[in-house]
Amino acid sequence: MTNKTLLATITAMMLGSLSVTAYAQTELRMSWWGGNARHQATLEALKRFQDQYPDIVVKGEYTGWDGHLSRLTTQVAGNTEPDVMQTNWNWLPIFSRDGRGFYDMNNQSNILQLNEFPTQAINMATVDGKVNGIPVSMTSRVFYYNQEIWSRAGVAYPTTWDDLLAAGRTFKEKLGNDHYPLVIEARDIFAMNRSLYIQKHGKDIINHQTNLLNLNEQEMIEFFQLYVDQINNHVFPSTREFSSYGKGNLYEMRPWIDGRFGGLYMWDTAVEKYADNLQPPMSLELGPYPMLPNAKDAGLLARPSMMFSIGRNTKHPEAAAKLVNFLLNDPQGIEALGLTRGIPMSQKGLSTLQAAGHIEKESLSFLGYEQAQQLPQVVLPTTYTDNAQLMELFSEEMQHLDYGKSNVEQAAKNFLRRGNRVLARMN
Repeated sequence: MTNKTLLATITAMMLGSLSVTAYAQTELRMSWWGGNARHQATLEALKRFQDQYPDIVVKGEYTGWDGHLSRLTTQVAGNTEPDVMQTNWNWLPIFSRDGRGFYDMNNQSNILQLNEFPTQAINMATVDGKVNGIPVSMTSRVFYYNQEIWSRAGVAYPTTWDDLLAAGRTFKEKLGNDHYPLVIEARDIFAMNRSLYIQKHGKDIINHQTNLLNLNEQEMIEFFQLYVDQINNHVFPSTREFSSYGKGNLYEMRPWIDGRFGGLYMWDTAVEKYADNLQPPMSLELGPYPMLPNAKDAGLLARPSMMFSIGRNTKHPEAAAKLVNFLLNDPQGIEALGLTRGIPMSQKGLSTLQAAGHIEKESLSFLGYEQAQQLPQVVLPTTYTDNAQLMELFSEEMQHLDYGKSNVEQAAKNFLRRGNRVLARMN
């Protein structure tokens, strides 16, 4: 063999080897929603992932919130969903009632390092024994108050539910009819009064076995009476009054900006935009969580703010698991994502961002997160707890009460009948 022939043979072998290597690359698709900051952070994380795993190529499919669920629904129905997806916890009944709508991540537990996540969080994302998602972060509803307005009212932040009723009366007396300790919408009211009800009775509004409403008619009357009492004590605006402020985001409404609404019962992950829109020098601070004497459970509504799930039709579950693990447990992925998806649930994620100085311990969101971690919680919410259709029915019954078209007995009866019909359809 001549030198020329030998060189040609070696070159052909090298090109063939490169071709095989390129052909052997695993291709994944990953979808998520969010704003530009989340998009850029995630794309940077995917770049770092590919640097670490050159044999895996990831294509990002990202959108804003609007239309994302419809798009994913179409993909799942057509068995064309991405390999890795950012998902909402309350989508589980939509896509995976029996746990088979997503890939069972138990099968990749070693790669995913499930032991880095609180057992309770993993359990909340488990359907019929199948782990359908890894919670990226948690979000909880807690109380935030406008410091200046409460100071003007001359009343301390409530530590009991009776204190909250008394604060409403004081606000009206000292600041006027258009000032309230809180401003909360239908979902917030349902969540807050669910908390009070659990503290008092030790049971949830939704039955965790049947996924139907867990209260009888008399108990539901009591639940609606809580709302009536709060309106009568001027704790927050009625649905009738709230509608007079027009439609739009609450944090952009004039009574919020100028301080006539004195506080929130809000997700700790969403509070910053409310604080940012206050007219200076007003500011928000975290308040105590009201508790009944001897209550063993705060009744907290705490749930995964979002999850990473693996598609049930993925052809590369191991590679998909490596991607999820990189984003949530690898320092390179963790630092790239930062806080664009909230405070990490992964212990490695939390400690990495704390060590890098990315978490402000005095921020409203972190203070709320810490408070939620310390509150007693026995009764966990279900994926049906703040279902959109159920909340719409609850809002309608509150409106009927406020406009004098109903009473608490009728509201309770209607909500039980219509609510159970909605829940039964979803089951």
